[in-house]
Amino acid sequence: MSLKLKIIAKSSRTAFERKVSTIQKDKVLRIFANLIFKNKNKIFKENHKDIKFAKKKGLKENFVKRLEINENTITSIIKSINQIIKIKDPTNKILDKWKRPNGLIINKVTVPIGVVAVIYESRPNVTSDVASLCFKSGNAVILRGGSEAFNTNKIISNLFRKSLKACGIDQNYLQFIESKNRKIVDNLLSKMKGHIDLVIPRGGKSLVKKVDEMSTVPYIGHLEGICHTFIDKKAELKMAIKILENAKMRNTSICGATETVLFHKSIVKKFVNPVLSNLKNQGCNIYSDKIIKKLFKGKSKLILNKNWAKEYLSANISAKVVGNVKNAVKHINQYGTMHTDAIITNDRNAAKYFLKNIKSSIGIHNSSTQFADGGEFGFGAEVGISTNNLPPRGPVGLSQLVSYKYEIYGKGQIRK
Repeated sequence: MSLKLKIIAKSSRTAFERKVSTIQKDKVLRIFANLIFKNKNKIFKENHKDIKFAKKKGLKENFVKRLEINENTITSIIKSINQIIKIKDPTNKILDKWKRPNGLIINKVTVPIGVVAVIYESRPNVTSDVASLCFKSGNAVILRGGSEAFNTNKIISNLFRKSLKACGIDQNYLQFIESKNRKIVDNLLSKMKGHIDLVIPRGGKSLVKKVDEMSTVPYIGHLEGICHTFIDKKAELKMAIKILENAKMRNTSICGATETVLFHKSIVKKFVNPVLSNLKNQGCNIYSDKIIKKLFKGKSKLILNKNWAKEYLSANISAKVVGNVKNAVKHINQYGTMHTDAIITNDRNAAKYFLKNIKSSIGIHNSSTQFADGGEFGFGAEVGISTNNLPPRGPVGLSQLVSYKYEIYGKGQIRK
């Protein structure tokens, strides 16, 4: 099995070394977007097989929802591809340039990473996003999607390879592993050093933990999204209601959905019922601490301490009272996953303290945590949200899928 993977990686390396111009890249992406549209009914057919399999497998409703490809998804996929086309090629870009006293000129220049392996679960639109981003940034990519989305991932991958072929470009710029064998992931992580340059996991806690424990290849971490919204003492009630509704209920199954709301103790009596009742009326279950359970007139369940670190990915939310912004930050840094956290307040000093002291890769003031998305950042799409302390952090788009090198120009200088 590892031998087969090394052959795949070698083919990817060969493709990567055949450099492609920006004009060619954009031509491939335009053809790809067109093929997605023309073949949408075939994609729906394959996606239906995956949904049927997922339901038979007993997957929860929110995970089945993440699998679904519909007209809106197709429109979103094509929009993302077109946005990526419009973004400047991130390779061969001079980031910095300076001249030394001895006359040497030093340029810091962006370069592709090389062969990237992406291991992901559930969302088949990730196939399109990752393929487009990696190709535009000059990287060859090996895709290993989840078994529950196998058929949808396969047809989208084949359409991208067809786009490459139409432009006379090595199809192995993208390779899709057509096997559901779980041992493949183990081999990708533990036996591919020197063959793969970067691993990007996009999935749940168990996948990220496996990558952390097994990978001999550098990787970009993508932890689950235990996102918080803190309603400060100087928050506006109408704004808080509107933002939290969007942050929780717009799409409960994405990693940028708020999973915990924190109330400042001085406004909890005024805010807790209108804020939580609005969620409750839309079918959201409330899990609260003792104070909120006593104050909230609607139905709520007392939360267990371990559930402060729970990613629901469904219509459930945890609610807690904190003493001040410092306590909010402390709670977030203890139970969060360094993903995305927000504060609602008109106090600029409180907002500044919050944004400076949370460990999160994305901090938000007076807006929804669901803006934690590469498309919303203007990146076109994203490979994932990096929760690493080291860069890249936050949405990983085109500019985050390149490295850099130093090019030094001299006129015969030697070191003394």
